[in-house]
Amino acid sequence: MDPKSFVYSAVLLLVVAAGAVALFRHFGLGSILGLLVAGVLIGPHTPGPSVTSHVEDLRHFTELGVVLLLFVIGLEMHPRRLWDMRRTLFGLGTVQILVSALALMLYFRLYVDTWAAALLIGLALALSSTALVMQVLYEQQEIATRHGQTAFSVLLMQDLAVVPMIAFLPLFAGTSPLPAGEALWQQALVVAGMLALLVLAGRVLVPWVLDRMARQYNREAFFLTVMAAVFVAAWAMEQAGMSMALGAFLMGMLLSGSRYSVQIQASVEPHKGLLMSLFFVAVGMSVDLGVLAAAPLTFALHLSVLIAIKVALIYGLCRWFGTGRAVAVRVAFLLGQAGEFGFVLFGAAKALGIIDDRVFAMAVAIISLSMLLTPLLNKLGNRLAGKAADDVDARFRYAPEAGSADAGTAAGKGPRVIIAGYGRVGHTIGAILAGHGIDYVAFDPNAALVAQWRNDGYPVFYGDIRDPHLLDAARIERAELVVLTIDNPQAAVEATGFIRARSAHVTIVARARDLTACDALYRAGANHAFPEAVEASLKLAAETLSALGISEGETEEMLTGARGEDYALVRSELEMLPTGAGQQTEAGDRQP
Repeated sequence: MDPKSFVYSAVLLLVVAAGAVALFRHFGLGSILGLLVAGVLIGPHTPGPSVTSHVEDLRHFTELGVVLLLFVIGLEMHPRRLWDMRRTLFGLGTVQILVSALALMLYFRLYVDTWAAALLIGLALALSSTALVMQVLYEQQEIATRHGQTAFSVLLMQDLAVVPMIAFLPLFAGTSPLPAGEALWQQALVVAGMLALLVLAGRVLVPWVLDRMARQYNREAFFLTVMAAVFVAAWAMEQAGMSMALGAFLMGMLLSGSRYSVQIQASVEPHKGLLMSLFFVAVGMSVDLGVLAAAPLTFALHLSVLIAIKVALIYGLCRWFGTGRAVAVRVAFLLGQAGEFGFVLFGAAKALGIIDDRVFAMAVAIISLSMLLTPLLNKLGNRLAGKAADDVDARFRYAPEAGSADAGTAAGKGPRVIIAGYGRVGHTIGAILAGHGIDYVAFDPNAALVAQWRNDGYPVFYGDIRDPHLLDAARIERAELVVLTIDNPQAAVEATGFIRARSAHVTIVARARDLTACDALYRAGANHAFPEAVEASLKLAAETLSALGISEGETEEMLTGARGEDYALVRSELEMLPTGAGQQTEAGDRQP
């Protein structure tokens, strides 16, 4: 096989990555560390076969995974929740950047020639890895915990801080921070204009297009529209001099209240996972073992001081802002690494002559290896935090009203009940649940029907319950009960099988047309199935007996006997009927 062929590179990457992830997951170290190590093994800086020598280009491409990750997080972030985090976002986040940058600047001034270079290093290394930390939290389902929300707030502020850092980077080189002929107010106007267009698109244009695609049952166009919206938002923010990931996050947050939000997440999730895996492999490929071998003690010292300074300062600042001890420990160890934006800042600084090749190579190696250590730091932080009382009840909802249109799907906890199919039967069940204060979320593939119920304030979302990715997005593993009211018998059986494969413990109650459909549902994994035709017949029989003067107790006893042993009495009577009579009876049952 040609070592330079694309197929060879793809096979090498997939085989090594799959083996590393399986091995590291087996030892409880997580898939991210496995992907990072796989990148080191197949990178250009280690002996043996290599995927590519253009690591920087590969990393730029795989940053699209970071864009999709922030988009999915935005889908789960209710705008009201973001406003509630403003103290942590602007307070703790801002102070963390400034204090960490100052401490790191003072340390690295001992090893570089100018204060400008030291300040740049301090600012760049004060940033943590949004992609890595959020993926760790996402995999461990801890985004909705107190430490997850605190870490997210700090990371979001760091992403916002990248904008002025890049804009004023030329100051470190002694040149103007603004492009020639472009005033500060013009840049501000461009940013404001892009934000306005983004809000308009996320609130009006994209939902309108998605609604048209959903009503036409055009799933391919629906998915492509979502992807186009994400990357256009990312591109728009990049053109305004801001972070692509920030644009994707804002688009996700704007669509979080849409009735299509869960289906959108289900569509994006598998592609996000693939690109994020490639991103971590690309980060691992950035580790230059030659730089480490040239000055191992210096490198080890820099890496240790970086992690020690950030962990100590973030812990102290979290405690100063009133978080509990366990939360502060977890956040400190989660954010102890440097981040991917450091690659951008150091690359631009090298181009401007602020730092030389030696400092650049060392900085990239420090960032890469600190990211490589993050899964281990996270495990250490969790162990030190233990099960402290201040984080026992740490989970909370993004959307405050239980039973609202955003409850459950936009929450980290998930709904208690999921209803699949929201026609007359599904709506009746939902009304009864709401009357008892039970949180539920419903899905239906009919876009017009979903729009009608959503306009009336019901928690109904567009989506086909047979989509495995939708089940993951709906937190099916956390639901207590799934109610299937689907008219199509085959679709109900398929949905039951998918749900049971995703969650072994959830109770599945299904609507069936007849006893044959009931048997198929039980074989697929349903706990209870109720045949509408038989139940209607039994109800009619009970009313007949009541009209003939039979007592209510005897009538109830008849119904109990008929339902006993899985409708054994009814089955025996049906088996005695001629085939034609049975078919005629079923046809009569289906008449409106």
